[in-house]
Amino acid sequence: MIYARIISSGSDSILAACDKELLGKTFSEGDISITVDKDFYGDEEVDLESFKEMLNLSSISNLVGEKCVSISIELGLVTENNVLKIEGVPHAQILSL
Repeated sequence: MIYARIISSGSDSILAACDKELLGKTFSEGDISITVDKDFYGDEEVDLESFKEMLNLSSISNLVGEKCVSISIELGLVTENNVLKIEGVPHAQILSL
């Protein structure tokens, strides 16, 4: 399952989404660290179709986890070579212009 939430910021809608099992964890590698915090990513579970719709409607997306990032790749929103892996956990950001 995926946790996701939309944050409105001016004219932008920011999608913060993570794989459920990653919530509350911190991953570090070298100088890079990411905390999958409930305050940012939320705790609302969404189904696959809702997540895809949220991805397509958001202007900015911040994604953490194999499920989230794989779906964004399947939809053509992210390419494999633009995915950052921190301790093996995929992380991608999308900016739609």
